[in-house]
Amino acid sequence: MADLEGGGSARSAGLTGRTPAVRTREEIAERLAAAGYVADTDLASSLLLMEMLARPLLVEGAAGVGKTAIAYALADVHETRLIRLQCHEGLDQASALYEWNYQRQLLAIKAREGGGGTYRAEEIEDALFSERYLLERPLLAAIREERRAILLIDEIDRADEEFEAFLLELLADFQISIPELGTIRARSIPRVVLTSNGTRELSDALRRRCLYHYLDYPAIDREAAILRARLPGLGIDLAAQVARLVAAIRKEQLRKVPGVAESLDWAAALLGLGIGDLASTAGSRAPEALYETLVCVLKTHEDRAQIDRATFSRLIAKVA
Repeated sequence: MADLEGGGSARSAGLTGRTPAVRTREEIAERLAAAGYVADTDLASSLLLMEMLARPLLVEGAAGVGKTAIAYALADVHETRLIRLQCHEGLDQASALYEWNYQRQLLAIKAREGGGGTYRAEEIEDALFSERYLLERPLLAAIREERRAILLIDEIDRADEEFEAFLLELLADFQISIPELGTIRARSIPRVVLTSNGTRELSDALRRRCLYHYLDYPAIDREAAILRARLPGLGIDLAAQVARLVAAIRKEQLRKVPGVAESLDWAAALLGLGIGDLASTAGSRAPEALYETLVCVLKTHEDRAQIDRATFSRLIAKVA
């Protein structure tokens, strides 16, 4: 396996993909905000170092805190293509790298047979195993981009250890060996973001290879800012109330803690229903009208039972 600490062949050849100028963390935060992602200082610093060192960034945290959205925002910031590899149990190299289009190859063979021509075996093989019949999968597509892409390797903890080891070698060298075509070297080094929900422990080798950032649920003021950034029609007061109430709900003993996506759905539902202030609503239509909107936030039967009407009334009285 290639050197996991840095100097693969792509880098030793000078293909580092570094940008000419390094942005400050304030500039990165501003550009992310313009793309609709509100980053705190720690995350902006991690992204700055990712850019400076041209290293992959491993973002770990609970589901729903906005890990995947980082990559999408970076694609907007750099005005480049986002290529996503969704990891899952049983993910293999063929699904992540490349496959041959067997159906088209079979049709081509039948067409040659029907044409009546005489072909040498080598000629047929060269024709069938060519770029024309190659199906790019995310990892191959990322290194063949002329302009540096954002490569999102989502939920790497769902893949098995064998695939993780293969990925380390690829990220060290940024080149792929295809037996029928030879070695394909990167045209550009992608900016790599890996996410993990912590469902299994990742290897020390992967952690050494990456920069690391733990993304927690946002603070109340930051979550309110996220809601307003994504929902321009949302008022300042309602955004703050929703952020405080979701923070209070997260402190309850829940099976699935609501993430930022649930907060956004809930705020959008309240906005659509014409509810602009939880304080006034709590005195008139609550808990029933507001309680019914919890379908946006609570996603299991156990959690709905945990946050009953009495509990919800108690929580809303504290934050509204």
